[in-house]
Amino acid sequence: MTTFTRGQSNPGLFEGAEMLYGDRDGELDALRDRNWDAVVDTSGYYPRVVQDSVDLLRDAVPFYVFVSSVSAYGSLATPPTEDSPTAELPDDATESLDFYGPLKAECERVVQRTYGESAAIVRPGLIVGPHDPTGRFTYWPHRLARGGDVLAPGPRDNPVQLIDGRDLGAWLVLLAERRTAGTFNAVTPPITMGSLIETTRETVNPEARLVWVDAEFLVERDVGQWMELPLWVVDDDTAGLLQADSSRAVAAGLTFRPLDETIQGALAHAELTEAAGMKPERETELLEAWSALASGA
Repeated sequence: MTTFTRGQSNPGLFEGAEMLYGDRDGELDALRDRNWDAVVDTSGYYPRVVQDSVDLLRDAVPFYVFVSSVSAYGSLATPPTEDSPTAELPDDATESLDFYGPLKAECERVVQRTYGESAAIVRPGLIVGPHDPTGRFTYWPHRLARGGDVLAPGPRDNPVQLIDGRDLGAWLVLLAERRTAGTFNAVTPPITMGSLIETTRETVNPEARLVWVDAEFLVERDVGQWMELPLWVVDDDTAGLLQADSSRAVAAGLTFRPLDETIQGALAHAELTEAAGMKPERETELLEAWSALASGA
């Protein structure tokens, strides 16, 4: 196995691999005059950068696995399948993550135009577990471990999807080894917010107390979906975000470890961030307001 990175962080994660260094934005010399069996591209965000990679590697590597995102779909108001239309890049788009979904969709098209039926396009949902730098799932294991009264956002039956990075990584290698072409949503089948939070409580701290709070109450108080309360999404225009159909990926060999293993991995090997998760003082304020409303005070 060969890795190609800038070499700026986490070199120990790739122990045993041949490590090449450069920058995919203009510094690809380390990849020239080499041959490999397949590419797994995990960091393609900008079409021109991906174009440089596929142009260089097309004659040297016969199969290309490109990691895209469910955000590449043109609409997430309903649950997407792989045949749902993808987003178009606006004329005024810039290389800003404000255009993350359309940029990913255009990167997909770059790979498909160059590699055709010798490519796999993989659209994960939220990638979680050990070493997740985003905190967008990690918040829940850490918060439940801390204990006390925990604000749990309703409705309890709201759908939730994710993918453990270890399951995704193993399957990406499998696609490359088998040269399985096609487009795939890489997510677990949907579970519920209630199941996710209750399983997390049982796994890390059964003494924690869940306080279920109505979505309307939270929306009225401008609680942020997705980032302030991770995996909580109640807007109609994103209702399908956490309900993608992954049956095609499962048929191609994608498997899922038990949820408690993902929870334990996130608690032990992923840190909280300032960007994701509810601050303790904000949670306390909301729980006190909810309690006062419930008591009629």
